Amino acid sequence: MTDTPSDDTIPEVAPAMAKRAGRGFIVFAVVCAAVLAGSYVLVSMKKAAGAAALATETEKMANAPPLVEVVPVAATPPTHLLVLPGSIAAWNNSTIYARVDGFVANWTADLGDHVKKGQVLAVLETPDIDSRLVAAQAKVKADLGVIAERTSEADFARTTFKRWNDSPKGVVSEQEREAKKSANDNAAAKLQEAEAQLGLDQADVDRFTTMANFKNVVAPYDGTVTERHLEIGNLVTAGSNANTTPLYRMQQDTPVRVFADVPQSVAANIKAGTVAEIHSRDIPNRTFAGKVTRTSNHIEAKARTLRVEIDLANEDHALVPGMYVDVSFSIATKGQLQVPAAALVFRSGGASVGVVDDTNRITFHKVTIAQDHGNLVELSSGVAAGDRVALNVNSEITDGDLVEVHASSSEVTKAATAATH
Repeated sequence: MTDTPSDDTIPEVAPAMAKRAGRGFIVFAVVCAAVLAGSYVLVSMKKAAGAAALATETEKMANAPPLVEVVPVAATPPTHLLVLPGSIAAWNNSTIYARVDGFVANWTADLGDHVKKGQVLAVLETPDIDSRLVAAQAKVKADLGVIAERTSEADFARTTFKRWNDSPKGVVSEQEREAKKSANDNAAAKLQEAEAQLGLDQADVDRFTTMANFKNVVAPYDGTVTERHLEIGNLVTAGSNANTTPLYRMQQDTPVRVFADVPQSVAANIKAGTVAEIHSRDIPNRTFAGKVTRTSNHIEAKARTLRVEIDLANEDHALVPGMYVDVSFSIATKGQLQVPAAALVFRSGGASVGVVDDTNRITFHKVTIAQDHGNLVELSSGVAAGDRVALNVNSEITDGDLVEVHASSSEVTKAATAATH
C-alpha cells in the first residue's frame, strides 16, 4: 500500500512550490530583457553602420565625375532618307443628289460597289414631270396645226397680192392693191407668230424631256460607292441644300492623290518630279513608287510645312482613300558631319556640343547646324570626324569639367551609326 499524505503535510508543500515558481518567472523575465537589450544593440549598430556607409557612398558620388554617354561624330552620307506621314485622298469625291422631284422606283448600286461611268445607280418615278411632258408635246402638236393653217393663209394672201399687184393700172384701184398688200403682210406675221409659239412649246418639250432623263441616277465616273441614302418608295427632292438628302456618295480611287507635309527646313529639296516611295503598314512588303506631281508653293504659317501631292495610278484599288501611309524622299545632305540631336546644347552662346577628350574632360564647341532631320543633325562646322560628343548634357556640367564616360547604346545612336553605312 502507498502512503497517502495526510492533511497536515499539504500546507508545508504549497509554499515551497510557489517559491520555486516565482524564482523561475524572475529568471525568464531577466532572460527576455537581456535578449531585447541585445537585439536593440544589434539593430542600432546595423543602423549606424548603414548610415555611415550611405554617408560614405553619398560623399563618394558627390565627389565623383558626372556620368555622360558619348558617341563618335560620323561623316554624313551623300543622301538622307526623309520619312513623313501621308494620307491617301480620292481623285474625285462626289455627293450625288436627285435632279428632279419624285419617288425611288429602284436602286441597283450598293455600298462598296465599283461602278462605271454612266452606269444607272437608281431609277426615280416622276409623275409630275411625265404629265408636264405630255402636255408640252400636245401643245407642240396644236402649234403644228396652227402653223399649217397660217401657212395656207399666208400662201393665199401672197398669191392674191401678187395678182392684184401685177394688174395693169386702171384695172384695180390703188386702195384695193394696198388692202391686198396689208392682208399679205398680216398673214405672214401670223405665220411667224405661230412658228415662234411652236419654238417656245418645243423648248418646254425639250426641257421636260431632259428632266425626264434624270429619272435615271447615273455614275459621273468610274468609282466606288461609299454611301447610300435611299430606299424604294422614298420621296426625293431635287437640289443640294440643307433640306435635301443625298442619294449616294462615291469616290474615284483610280488614280489617287497622296498628300504629305514637308518641313520648311527641307522644303527647297522637294519639287515637282522629285521621286517618292509610299509604304503602308497595312500592305507589308510592297512599295508604291511615284513622283511629286505638284506642291502648294506655300509654307503653312502655323506648322511651317509645305503641302506636296503625289499621284498614283492605283489600278488594283490597293490604296484606299483615307488610309495613312509613310512617304519617303531621298534628300541630298548639306553638312559634312552628323551627330544625334541629343548631343546639342543650347545655351546663351547658341548651339554647341560637348566634346570629351582623351583625358575625359569636356569642352563645349560652338557648331553650325546645316540641316535638322529630327533624331539626327547635320553640322557644317564646330567638330571633327571621330570626336566624342556627350549626349543629354545637364546644365551643371561646365567647360573643362572631368566626366565619367559611358559609350551610348541608345536607339538614337544606332540610327546615327546606320545612317553612315
